[in-house]
Amino acid sequence: MPEVRPAAVTPRPRLAPDQSEPERSLDESVPDEIHAVLTAFLDGRRDLAFDADEGFARTVVDRLRSFILDGGKRIRPLFAWWGWRAAGGARGGPQAETMLRAAGALELVQACALVHDDVMDRSPLRRGAPALHAAHARSHRDNAWEGDSERYGDALAILTGDLALVWADDMLDDAGLSPAQRAAARPAWQAMRTEMMAGQFLDVHGQARRDPSEFAALRIARLKTAAYSVERPLHFGAAIAGAAPEVVAALRGYGGDVGTAFQLRDDLLGVFGDPATTGKPAGEDLSEGKRTLLLAIGLRRAQERGDTDALEALTSVTGTREPERIERARAALDRLGAREAVEERIDHLTARGISRLAEAVVEDSARAALGEIAGRIARRGN
Repeated sequence: MPEVRPAAVTPRPRLAPDQSEPERSLDESVPDEIHAVLTAFLDGRRDLAFDADEGFARTVVDRLRSFILDGGKRIRPLFAWWGWRAAGGARGGPQAETMLRAAGALELVQACALVHDDVMDRSPLRRGAPALHAAHARSHRDNAWEGDSERYGDALAILTGDLALVWADDMLDDAGLSPAQRAAARPAWQAMRTEMMAGQFLDVHGQARRDPSEFAALRIARLKTAAYSVERPLHFGAAIAGAAPEVVAALRGYGGDVGTAFQLRDDLLGVFGDPATTGKPAGEDLSEGKRTLLLAIGLRRAQERGDTDALEALTSVTGTREPERIERARAALDRLGAREAVEERIDHLTARGISRLAEAVVEDSARAALGEIAGRIARRGN
């Protein structure tokens, strides 16, 4: 008897019919609209997966679908949308729907990055729940299957991340962009993915080499997060709208600064954040030896001041999850003023990024929205 599959819900993007509504309200509605286009796309891909193999669909695809739809802030599609709007892209109509579908593809790139990052970092949690590799490993253990549970979990998580990256191209292909729009967006799309991989390489390589420099930490922040989270999504959306080079340059300047501030806030949350809010173990970045600006400043100041106690606290915490060691390292960073220094850098980058749009020829509603978003992500608590 043929399998009866659960009915897939495929809502259309919820585009507001009242064009008189202030455009700034999109700052709240775009994430919901992106969720709708992602749901429609993933439901269609789920059907294809069932045609290939039911076990694959239920074990890999359903978990990927839940991972994407049940969490995330939709930051990257949001910036792509405001890049589109900044360059004069329409709010309503077929072109707006096309842009939403294209922007949704960025969430699939993000899913790949997060799943693979958790494997590389051996992170047990993501968004307060077991990371995908950990969840698959637990399934392997619970079922007493053959082989090594951890390797099984890693393998399925890597496969899931690869699938998300493949589907990102599929979603972009299916978005309905014109040939001219595809050609305009291609440089941003290609650069974004390459820069993301380069940033991840620098992160892994920097941990192995224990590179303590602040320059290296900022380079990682720029490539691993700023470029693919803010700068290139803005570039991507603006290119689809046919933006002039000077508009793209202004948006990218804003994106580089605000995106770096976004990562620096993430670095602070990774050390000082509340696990109940961040969904990550307390002090995880310290345990993993992440080469962040926060740690680089702390190490430099400890050496300059001859603070051997602080230096030992910051170097010995790597590789351990002992609460006492983590708390000692946190206290050292506070005593050295490293947290305050990073807060000041976040404020500076955010203000500079916003100022880059002051004289740019962009839509006023987009300028206001991007200023608001910059302030919000710089102050976020998760």
